[in-house]
Parts: sequence; structure tokens; C-alpha cells
Amino acid sequence: MKNLRIAARACAIGVGALMLVGVAGVAAAEENHGDSTVDVQVAIPEIAEPGVLAMTVASASTALVETGSTETVRQFTGTLPTVTITDTRTADEIPEGAAWYVLGSSSGFAGDAGQAEIGAGHLGWAPRLLDGGDLGLVSEGDPVDTVMDEGSSDPFGLVDQELFASAWESSEVAPEGQWTANADLFLRTPVTVAPGNYAAILTLSLFE
Repeated sequence: MKNLRIAARACAIGVGALMLVGVAGVAAAEENHGDSTVDVQVAIPEIAEPGVLAMTVASASTALVETGSTETVRQFTGTLPTVTITDTRTADEIPEGAAWYVLGSSSGFAGDAGQAEIGAGHLGWAPRLLDGGDLGLVSEGDPVDTVMDEGSSDPFGLVDQELFASAWESSEVAPEGQWTANADLFLRTPVTVAPGNYAAILTLSLFE
């Protein structure tokens, strides 16, 4: 089962205000000589190709910032970009008994100036469904603590593939078509961690 747990803003406002004043000045000098309307229509045909099960992520990067640190542990938190799972398959395109699931794992955090690597065991997450559908058949994975968490029954971090989200009956949930989720991310290190910039790669994989 472990394998499945798997001053710029002010300038912008100022420019916007100037633009609005300019438009208002032009509008006041014009006279409307009538309006015409155009109906816009579109025919969207049914998708002829076989449906697909696919995953997309809203952004290819995210940043962690320090918050909640203590005298013994430094903590850096952020949010995993929204993950969208889409299933456009019909019932007869889904193998009997099929189930899909998303697993996540991370590399260690490498420093950009030769600092010692921060192991992936220091990175944890708490997956969260944003839109799990109305059927209630899509579920989020359990939170994963880090090697810095005392009292955790299994402190390991995102070293192995940990469960992010799953649907154990693909054919039953497929009619809903799409689901979204993200996760709270937290990096916890000793207070003695070397300062500097670090980067890791978190990999999400969709299986069925």
C-alpha cells in the first residue's frame, strides 16, 4: 500500500487611470448613429477519436517561503500548482476493473553554491481535493510528514512515490470528466541548514 501513497503596482494603476480618462474624452466627442447585431453560432461535434485519460499541472514551478519556524526547526511552505485529471473516455473504452491514481515523489534539494543537499525526506505534503466531483469516488492521498516530525509513526517525506489522488472505479467516475486537486507543501530542516538557494524536482505520475 505504501507504493500507492504515493511602486510597480502604483504605476499600473496610474496608467490604467490615464487610459480611462483618454477613452472617456473620445467617447464624449462621438455621437452614436445606430447599432447592429451579429449572431455568433458554433457547432461542436462529438469527439470522434478515442477518449483519453490525462493529467495537466497549472504551472511548472512553485516557491516555498519561510513561515512557522521554531528554535529547533526551520519550516518553508508553499502550494503545489493545481493538478487537473481529465477523462474523456466512454465506458466501453475503459478496461473492466480499472482504477487511476496519481503518485508523487521528489528529488533532494540541491544548493546552487555547493551547499550540502537537503534530502527529499525533509519535504512533505498534504493533498487537497479542489473539485472531486459529485459522486464522491475521487479521493485525496494522506498527508506525508517529514523526517523532522517527532512522534510520526512513519516519517519519510516524499522519498518514494506517495499517493496524491485516486479513483478506484474509473468507469464509474469517467462521466464526470474532470477533477482538480493541489497540496500544501512543507520543507522542514534543522536550524543549522546552510543558507542559500536550493531547488528540487517533484514528479507527479498518473497511472491506471
